[in-house]
Amino acid sequence: MGTYGSLRRKAVASAATAGALALVVGCGGSDDSVTGGGKKDGKVTITMGLYGVMGLKETGLLEQYEKENPDVDIKAEIAGDEQTYYTALQTRLAAGNGLKDIQGIEIGRAKEITETQADKFADFADTPGTDHFLPWKESQISTEDGKVLGLGTDIGPMAVCYRKDYFGQAGLPTDREEVGKLWEGDWKKYVEVGRTFKKDFKGDKVAFTDSASGLFNAMVYGYPEQYYDDKGELIYDTNPAVKEAWGLASDAAEEGLTAKLRQFQPGWDPGLANGTFATAVCPAWMLSHISEKAGEANKGKWDVARAPKGANWGGSFLGVIEKSPVKEEAKKLVAWLTAPEQQAHIFKEIGNIPSSEKALENPDVKDATSEYFDNAPIGQIFGAAAQEIPDKQVLGRKDGTIKDTFSQGLALVEQGTKRDEAWKTTTERIEKAVG
Repeated sequence: MGTYGSLRRKAVASAATAGALALVVGCGGSDDSVTGGGKKDGKVTITMGLYGVMGLKETGLLEQYEKENPDVDIKAEIAGDEQTYYTALQTRLAAGNGLKDIQGIEIGRAKEITETQADKFADFADTPGTDHFLPWKESQISTEDGKVLGLGTDIGPMAVCYRKDYFGQAGLPTDREEVGKLWEGDWKKYVEVGRTFKKDFKGDKVAFTDSASGLFNAMVYGYPEQYYDDKGELIYDTNPAVKEAWGLASDAAEEGLTAKLRQFQPGWDPGLANGTFATAVCPAWMLSHISEKAGEANKGKWDVARAPKGANWGGSFLGVIEKSPVKEEAKKLVAWLTAPEQQAHIFKEIGNIPSSEKALENPDVKDATSEYFDNAPIGQIFGAAAQEIPDKQVLGRKDGTIKDTFSQGLALVEQGTKRDEAWKTTTERIEKAVG
């Protein structure tokens, strides 16, 4: 894992640069295609629209594919922010042009894609060599009539990242096994540890956790159903799992256990760098961001412990546009990029947990450690967490929008709004946004 930090820095730089480029480029495509790719003089050009740090470009895989296939030229644009990326993708799908041959799809958008845009994406159901994914992963991107609209990249099994130096200053255990046992089996125990931390911490003011919304997401995603039931009906306002998560996250907010910093929103990165909170609920893909933003000064101070309960937060897919003039070549590329060997390579370099069952058994994944997080055995921790994820994962058309709105609602509680009033505001906003 020695290359982890430098690769992450390159990844962030390339994402920011390409993200700005993607917004400037707009909806332009080739004259005779709905996508930017095509064939000319024996050369195949495949375009890709990605977001965040999916690891495909950052770890050299696209360059490797071009070397192994000299007649293929890959052009990838990477938006730093998924919400901005998806808004643009919706616009281009509606317009029927300006699309890339290959488009990234975040898990919170998968149901909307399968229900409303299935005819725009190619089917992977009969693609050879794609039978190695976790069973529930493929089902998330499949239509009712059996079309598979993309192949999985990573998943987001959950852990808790914590500052072992701060735990020591509060008289709490610092060993990751002992820390995990403090809250094993129940998120209420995690909040109880927060109360102890707040009472006993010796030093300048430090919050126990970064945000109420992080805790909320971790709890909700541990259940098979969150915002929709398996019939596609909205249940966000009646689901006991959502209400339980709202209640406990509100407890943490009202008791001053959070730093009031929503993850990936302004203020959170400086909070990591300045050490203003002691824990963060962290899906596997978040480790690379924490190590980058917390920086070398905090290397070895962070560690990783098992979460109270298994859950999946995040993950992505790669889909191919049906009308792409290089559809078959693009499908071949996607199958290669999501193959077990390539998923294991991405994990080894930047820590994204594979959605491939076969890749999860690869020694490069199972035996991996993170130097930044005090040599935590992240392969074992997140591999075990992946096995605890409910086999049934019910997705809804507007999951991403609902999640974002609940996060905004809990931010209101952190700022002093009464929880009942914040709940009313949140449900009204959701009803307005999704019906």
